[in-house]
Amino acid sequence: MMLLQFSSAQGPEECCIAVEKALACFLQEANKHQVTVNLLESVPSKQGLKSALVCLEGENTETLANTWCGTVQWQCQSPIRSRHKRKNWFLNVTRFSAIKPIEESEIEFEFTKAQGAGGQHVNKTSSAVRAKHIATGIAVKVQSERSQHANKRLARQLIQWKLSEYYSQQLSSLDKQRHHSHYQIERGNATITFVGIEFKRSN
Repeated sequence: MMLLQFSSAQGPEECCIAVEKALACFLQEANKHQVTVNLLESVPSKQGLKSALVCLEGENTETLANTWCGTVQWQCQSPIRSRHKRKNWFLNVTRFSAIKPIEESEIEFEFTKAQGAGGQHVNKTSSAVRAKHIATGIAVKVQSERSQHANKRLARQLIQWKLSEYYSQQLSSLDKQRHHSHYQIERGNATITFVGIEFKRSN
């Protein structure tokens, strides 16, 4: 298992649009490489996504991650500010190693009916999973999959992710700086560049 975070790193709304577009391209590429991708968490903005956290599994995971990790550049006139002079927008893709598994006994699970689209299946089955880490009180809810088992598995992964963030906040000042460096974008040294409103890859 590998985690990748797509982040606008506090950039303007155009960077958030780029995050959403990049994630869509990444999902298409992952499908071609037969890599299974689960969206664990996303933070929406007005026009796109401030960030997205995905979990990758499959034989080609390493190759795919190596291609995307780093700075992603989008060269395009702003689609929401026609007179804006800036034409280069950046986002960051950061890789996190598999987090040390936590025991199921450390988590309290609750199963409920999923809400939203899904028709009769949603209404008849308790596939949604609420999970809480007993020691810290960290809680998540997952209902993206139709299977209760799959949602339970994703909930555990999301709990593990949130625990890693929680523990990092308890570190020394120096270690905190190292942690936050994951979210800083190195502009001008893009791993991948996309061009135009169509978001076509140029390299």
